Amino acid sequence: MFNARDRVGASMSQNQKFTVKELSSSTWQDFEKLAIKQGGCWCIYYQRPKPVGKGLPTKEWKKINKKDKETLVRQDRSHAILVYDDKTPVGWCQYGTRDELPRIDAGRNYRKARPLIGAEKLWRITCFFVDRDYRGKGVSKVALHAALESIKSMGGGIVEAYPVVSRKMAAVPEWRWFGTPNMFRRERFKPVAPLGTSGLLMRRTILPS
Repeated sequence: MFNARDRVGASMSQNQKFTVKELSSSTWQDFEKLAIKQGGCWCIYYQRPKPVGKGLPTKEWKKINKKDKETLVRQDRSHAILVYDDKTPVGWCQYGTRDELPRIDAGRNYRKARPLIGAEKLWRITCFFVDRDYRGKGVSKVALHAALESIKSMGGGIVEAYPVVSRKMAAVPEWRWFGTPNMFRRERFKPVAPLGTSGLLMRRTILPS
């Protein structure tokens, strides 16, 4: 039977072969390499209901982020797909349940949209990161597809995404960590409501495998 935490897959994109693995204790060091390249945010913002470390020096704030993220990973409370070129980690996609990524609920624009109220399981895809040398090679596409496959293997449910629609923001590579509407349309997501002037709430229902 498929074990999401041990998942290894492969995908072809623009003649480039990538493999994928789940974020876990065994892949933490690979994630660490990418997080440092990203600047040390550790992809933990959406995992906290409220801000942490306000007023602290940047160095101390990053230490707290790393420690908290590693703790969540070791407790199996942080999900992500890591993408590899051979043995080199080149990108990731973070996903998780509503309980794992509660910060979304605090967003003013999200509350104005159509948040789900009910018992159906809700998943969220919050961010992507791709190594500068691998941008434009389909890494995010591979990561997104693998994340959806993992969600399917874990029982499926409603999956939300929050891509950027602002052309000004999308033109800056660092702002593309939310993904783009076309990425999600290709995976059969449907627009639900705008998130202010820069974002879009999209959803797709995934049935269990």
